[in-house]
Amino acid sequence: MGLVERMKAPTSKFFRVVRTVGISLAAVGGALLAAPVALPVGLVTAAGYVALAGGVMTAVAQASVDGE
Repeated sequence: MGLVERMKAPTSKFFRVVRTVGISLAAVGGALLAAPVALPVGLVTAAGYVALAGGVMTAVAQASVDGE
């Protein structure tokens, strides 16, 4: 199964939830990184890691396929 077919294939319920959580984490991290106010360095660093983790979770969950 190629990458395009894998991305288009149906995903199981568990990984749909993981994908939604990953998208939410990436959005929160991105919002903190793009905040128009000065934030502490530790918070900005943590926001970068949260955004990265959310992106990885989303990509892995999207690439999983529902087994028959």
